Amino acid sequence: QDVDALICLGVFSAFGQAIAEALRIPILHVEPTPLLPTRAFPAPSWPIQRDLGGLHNYLSGVAMLQVVWLWYRPFVNEFRQKLGLSPYSAARFYRALRSTPMLGAYSPSLIPHPADWPDSVHVTGNFFLDTQADWQPSPELQAFLAAGDPPVYIGFGSMAGRNPEQLARLILEALAKSGQRGLLLTGWGGMRVQDVPDSVFVVDAAPHHWLFPRMAAVVHHGGAGTTAEGLRAGAPTVIVPFVFDQPFWGARVNALRLGPKPIPQKQLTADRLAHAIRIAVTDAGMQQRARSFGAAMRAENGIDNAVQVVERYFGVPGPGESGLEP
Repeated sequence: QDVDALICLGVFSAFGQAIAEALRIPILHVEPTPLLPTRAFPAPSWPIQRDLGGLHNYLSGVAMLQVVWLWYRPFVNEFRQKLGLSPYSAARFYRALRSTPMLGAYSPSLIPHPADWPDSVHVTGNFFLDTQADWQPSPELQAFLAAGDPPVYIGFGSMAGRNPEQLARLILEALAKSGQRGLLLTGWGGMRVQDVPDSVFVVDAAPHHWLFPRMAAVVHHGGAGTTAEGLRAGAPTVIVPFVFDQPFWGARVNALRLGPKPIPQKQLTADRLAHAIRIAVTDAGMQQRARSFGAAMRAENGIDNAVQVVERYFGVPGPGESGLEP
């Protein structure tokens, strides 16, 4: 209750808006994945990620916002009632979302500011936080990387599916068919790997910012953060989307020819994955585009850009006042 301003994740914007309204303080939203409808591309989480034209793209965004609103309308309006505020309608929710300053925490190289978005939306670049800067690989991992050509990274985070053992066997078969060395990161999903050949190394965890620049290509589920890390590293990217916004990122990567066509998890086979890996590691044009794109992303500084926008809207703290630090 004593804060001067509020920064809220975009998907929770209606709750943040209620708090800001009740306290009469300014608010700014942050979105790691585009939230506002646009004619430029289909909405993330929309089932059709092909560009079927501006009207289709825009209506997909309206439809997805309507789904979000219908899901949490009763919770939002109950919350607003407790704060002594009038209820929100769908139209009021959309107007508030569109009129509130917003930080798009993704690369303008990947998603340039659409012409039909308001100027209050600022595409700043990703908020990379390179924690574990002093992380050191094990001697075994160092030896594996030094023993041959750069391997292909494969990891799906928490998205191991219902049969982690089967997924692991499929990955090993795909690597064998592609003729590539591989580095498997088992991740939160607990992908279980057995009988691993010498051409494959398995790790439980490793920071992406260290690992990805040393890979020939990266294969993953297409989460917003993992996609950004792979592109920043300059690695050709193969995305196997499972749910939510992952098909969107796969479509964006493929549209810029930074990776082959994404393979939906339900359509994943060893042959399809092997084919995608071969494209990623042998297509010279794709490799060059990935390197150039990575250099462009590394030149962005999303955190500094975001801080500048925050200061523009909220002001710079004076002496003795608490404030945001980059």
